[in-house]
Amino acid sequence: MTIPTLNLREACGKASDKMANKHTPLIMNEWYVAAFKEDIGRHLLARKILNKRIVMYRTLDGQPIALEDRCAHRSFPLSQSHLEGDEIICGYHGFKYNYAGDLVEVPSQKQCPSGIGIQRYKLVEKGPLVWIWMGDQSLADESKIPDLYWLENENWACTSGYFFHPGNYVSMHENLMDLTHLTFLHANTIGTPDYASAPYKMELKEGHYKLIREVVPTTLSPVWGETTGLAGVDTAARIATSEFLSPGLHQVSVSFYDSALDEQKCENYKIHTAHILTPESHDTMHYFIVHGRDFALDDDKIEAFMHEQLFAAFQEDVIGLGALEAVIDDKDENHFEISVASDAPAVATRIYLKKRAEAELA
Repeated sequence: MTIPTLNLREACGKASDKMANKHTPLIMNEWYVAAFKEDIGRHLLARKILNKRIVMYRTLDGQPIALEDRCAHRSFPLSQSHLEGDEIICGYHGFKYNYAGDLVEVPSQKQCPSGIGIQRYKLVEKGPLVWIWMGDQSLADESKIPDLYWLENENWACTSGYFFHPGNYVSMHENLMDLTHLTFLHANTIGTPDYASAPYKMELKEGHYKLIREVVPTTLSPVWGETTGLAGVDTAARIATSEFLSPGLHQVSVSFYDSALDEQKCENYKIHTAHILTPESHDTMHYFIVHGRDFALDDDKIEAFMHEQLFAAFQEDVIGLGALEAVIDDKDENHFEISVASDAPAVATRIYLKKRAEAELA
């Protein structure tokens, strides 16, 4: 039995101390996805983001609104109240708020107190997503919202889904950056035996980290082989890029083709998956996913099959990370974690997240 030396455990501990984990403060001044566009309507939608309770709805002219989810009087949740036109009437004592968050009426008195209101948060709709800025509202710059051009491109077909993840967003970013786990955690869905040992290269720029893995030649798993016409082809290529774009967004892009064919005759099938990570708290996360493809755009059977297979794999991530975090929660003084060469982008991501969080507190 190999027992790591005290020096090794201490070195691992010092390395881990530089990286974000579930106890790292959440990053407030950043764009996160609050909801899918179709989730916000003429009803009061409650959601907790970055440990703050918000309520969302649409005005009569369709504008999405996000307000602090509490009445300024006795903190009754406005999400359990009701809409009257564009205004929310508190379900406890009837205090009325306009969509700017201003208190405009108190039923028990003729004159409404001035200067009373609740926080309004900036929302921006882009394609199927509604982005929210939870930090300093004066810093909310729409141009900083990550560009996912393919979400609104007619040459791409997309499906989407949502998971409530009982784990923190840092471990999910790390999970998405190190896709060697496809061989093992996703052996029955999207993984193949050769994925973990395939060659890779990295790009590490401050705030933008990327790992590119080239699995060539390979035989594709059914979700890719059966949908691209490459099923059973043992010269298939799978070029996967895993990319950290922001604290709230990770993108995985993959190209599939037959490496035995001449480049002029070779059809290249591409997919993008936006893994959208919105912390609810330090321990829980809203996990929005949009998957896009540039082939079989009008094939409903292929779309249904891919959606079923992919979201089964994403469910495996949620279950696996939940199990992992349960072990970490029970750790004792002898607990430590090691990193290997392929962890470099994930480690860089975690270091960056901790720097961002600490900078906001400075």
